[in-house]
Parts: sequence; structure tokens; C-alpha cells
Amino acid sequence: MRAPFRKLIWLMPAAYAVHICDEWFSGFPRYVVDHMHGSPMPPALFFTNNAAFMAILLSLCTWASRSQSRLSAFLLMAWASGNLFWNFGAHLLYTVLTGYYSPGLITSSLIYYPVSLMVVVAGVRDGRQTVAEAIGSFAVGGVLLFLVIWAGVYHFAT
Repeated sequence: MRAPFRKLIWLMPAAYAVHICDEWFSGFPRYVVDHMHGSPMPPALFFTNNAAFMAILLSLCTWASRSQSRLSAFLLMAWASGNLFWNFGAHLLYTVLTGYYSPGLITSSLIYYPVSLMVVVAGVRDGRQTVAEAIGSFAVGGVLLFLVIWAGVYHFAT
């Protein structure tokens, strides 16, 4: 028996929490400065940003779990794909580009990537999104992650 979309979505905030711990304890804020040529990320900024992102994710999960609206699924998957699926791609890309392990790559590879795919497949299977809507939500999520990196790491530097 397959778990429904409305239940599987709760794996995403759990994965996010594990990933943030991985990033923190393996030194992602220092990596940003040393290898990504980004701006310093003090602990307060790291935790405030991640707390805000988690609050948005939890709010969208709550809405999508209680609603049958396609919009709730689209917005949830757009937000979550930026924070999970595309985050995996960013960690992998930075590891390759810098030649140094990007802290967070382990949890993004082992948890984020498969959870994102499992949830989006369940969303399509359960009729919460069409394949086109799922692709669209992931495209929006990619743009969101780009903006987060540009703002949070590089402070909109060109």
C-alpha cells in the first residue's frame, strides 16, 4: 500500500531539520566564506533564515494536508523543491566546482533528493498535480533557490 501525498509531505520538514543540523555541524557557514566566496554567515543569520524557511514549509504542509486544492500542492512543491531537490543540486555543484565537500551534501543526497521525488510522484499519483504542474512547481523552486543563494550567500552581489 502506498502512502498518500497528504501524509508523505511531512517527510519534507523532517528532512529539512536533519539537513540543517548536518549543515551546521559540518561547517556550512564557514564553507560559504572559504570556498564559495560568499559573505560571512553568522550563527544568528543561519538559524533565523532556516527557522523562517521551516515556518513557511510547515505552513504550506499544513495547508496542503488539509486541502485538496491544486494551488496548495503547487506552492508546497515549489517551495519544497527549492529547499530540498534543488538544494541537493546546489551542494553537488558546489562540491564539484570548488573541489571541496559542500557541508550538507550527504543529507541532501540521501534524504532530500529521494524524498522530493517520492512526494512529487505521490502528488501526481493522487491527482494533486499534473505532471506539467509538477514540472512547473520544480521550475519555480529552482528560481527560488537561485534567489536565496544570491541573496543569502552573495547579498545580491553581481
